[in-house]
Amino acid sequence: MGTERRADVAVVGGGIVGLAFASEAARRGHSVVVFDRTAKPQGASVRNFGMVWPIGQLPGESYDRAIRSRSRWLELKEKAGLWVAECGSLHVAHEADEDDLLQEFAALAAPLGVKCEYLSRTEALTRFPAVNPTGLRGALHSPTELAVNPPDAVARLPRFLAEVYGVQLRLGETVTNITMPHVRTASGETWRADRVFVCSGADFETLFPEVFASSGIRRCKLQMMKTHPQPNQWRLGTHLAGGLTLCHYKAFEMCSALPALRRRIGEQMPEYVKYGIHVMAAQNDRGEVVIGDSHEYDADISPFDKVEIDDLILKQLQRLVVLPDWTIGARWHGIYAKHPEKHFVTAEPQPGCVIGVAPGGLGMTMSFAIAEDWWTVQ
Repeated sequence: MGTERRADVAVVGGGIVGLAFASEAARRGHSVVVFDRTAKPQGASVRNFGMVWPIGQLPGESYDRAIRSRSRWLELKEKAGLWVAECGSLHVAHEADEDDLLQEFAALAAPLGVKCEYLSRTEALTRFPAVNPTGLRGALHSPTELAVNPPDAVARLPRFLAEVYGVQLRLGETVTNITMPHVRTASGETWRADRVFVCSGADFETLFPEVFASSGIRRCKLQMMKTHPQPNQWRLGTHLAGGLTLCHYKAFEMCSALPALRRRIGEQMPEYVKYGIHVMAAQNDRGEVVIGDSHEYDADISPFDKVEIDDLILKQLQRLVVLPDWTIGARWHGIYAKHPEKHFVTAEPQPGCVIGVAPGGLGMTMSFAIAEDWWTVQ
């Protein structure tokens, strides 16, 4: 057996949750090592929109956490050279029930500290000319949302942590056993750490199968696409969402107009409900428009993507926006861990070993604040 290596903190998982915990530990002066079984990021953290999405979070603690994570992304833009765009978001309404909900939400949320405003049809088209004017009734604008490029950010961030804080990277190294205070890898390395964070999504099942079995975590598959770079430096100008998204995020559950909207969608768009489709679009630094997504769970997950889902997403998005070029340049799916009730799943299977997983599709939005809060309460 080789020489035992040492770090104050070991992090298993190099996705955005693991990197957030590694970053927070390093910022607090701890020596840190990060393990990930792949040499380059391949998981859910690089298969998403790249949206930092405060507007979807319940006013209060959740929204405040998203805003704090937002601040950390902007800090990393300056310090790590990450591409981070302050693009905001726009929910557009093309049906009366959607418009009713947007107006109600703006009236309820703004007094609770949520930065948003209702825009009339004319105001929305003037400020965001990419929106499809056909049937447009109004829109909800929020200035707080950010755009990042997930594959680039999740690849750059470890290098930044290594260069600035001396974080040791063991990428392409599989952790096979944790018996505190020891972490062992497939290559035979042994590390001693005072604290271990397991942030490997549903993959923690291989390390702690009993904890996973009792966690209530579900696997969720989403299908996504992106266009070719849009011509002539054309920009969407904002993150874009529509009526289906209003049924997806918890923030809108405060609205009395939501049950009627859900009933209408269930009656008129059952195929969208069947596949958990809510349609959103974001544009990255390369000019590609990232489009999605769907939600299939557990036994319904197949390695083979459904053409029907992609077609439904594109059909609905065409109601929301007018793109210069609709040519699809790539299609993919991601699978992430999600709990039906908890916004984040934690467990401590051994003293000093903390499992922190399943931000429920909100890793980009919440991870930095979640990590900060964990250290704050210790």
